[in-house]
Amino acid sequence: MQLQQLRYFVAVADERHFTRAAADLGVAQPTLSKQIHSLERDLGAPLLDRTRGAVTLTPAGAALLPIARRVLADVETARREVQELVGLRRGRVRLGATPSLSTSLVARVLPRFRAAHPGIDLHVEESGSQDLVRHLTEGGLDLALVILPPHGIDPALRAEPIIREDLVVASATPLPAAAGGMPVAALRDRPLVMFRRGYDLRDATLSACHAAGFEPAFAVEGGEMDAVLSFVAAGLGVAVVPSMVLAAHPGLHSAPLARPGIQRTVAIAERRESTPTHAAAALRREILAYLRD
Repeated sequence: MQLQQLRYFVAVADERHFTRAAADLGVAQPTLSKQIHSLERDLGAPLLDRTRGAVTLTPAGAALLPIARRVLADVETARREVQELVGLRRGRVRLGATPSLSTSLVARVLPRFRAAHPGIDLHVEESGSQDLVRHLTEGGLDLALVILPPHGIDPALRAEPIIREDLVVASATPLPAAAGGMPVAALRDRPLVMFRRGYDLRDATLSACHAAGFEPAFAVEGGEMDAVLSFVAAGLGVAVVPSMVLAAHPGLHSAPLARPGIQRTVAIAERRESTPTHAAAALRREILAYLRD
């Protein structure tokens, strides 16, 4: 098994098309097909099903794909680590973060990191926690700022809690003040602007509403953070959001939720069996230093 064969296999698996994969790699399609056949022969199992002009993964291919991604990511990490150690003063760090953290914590940390490490290439992926966890385990990210789910994180990762925050109700107009905060049950009578499926804030809000004994009504659903806040500002409804994101939206009003409220825990996660690069370790230190400051 050769690294080149794994690269070719991952390219075809991503494109689901031999011609497009060959073009992306800059090789002739017969060369690509020959290498894939050689890999299948070495492994003793077909990896790709090529029926009816479509390319799909066989069970063996589906099992190999995440492993191949990790191997290729580790090779790239090793290459960059050696570059740093021999004095090139270069590096790359791939950070994943949820939209709410990207527009708040990440936006404040990265200028500090860039000033201290101008030679480091920064790549930021913004997505939901579930997608970020998957990309991190596959080797596509070095670090990720994610929301810890109640059932715990993937055992392939280690996660350090760094922030625990209460969620608040955001509205276009002032909300009635209540001693001790707004009870979750008060959301029964207010249409919600709801995040898309798979979003941790959606799951947390729905769980709290169900625990209070009701099914919330949606004014609109399916948005990311910026869209949700824009819909709230337009008066479509209220939304349950982290208080930190409202700093950039002074026109919105917020109300705390009464105890027990809705909380979330932010963690910085990385692969358990992978040694972080110098660049990733430096960014991790910068994030923790910013929070301490």
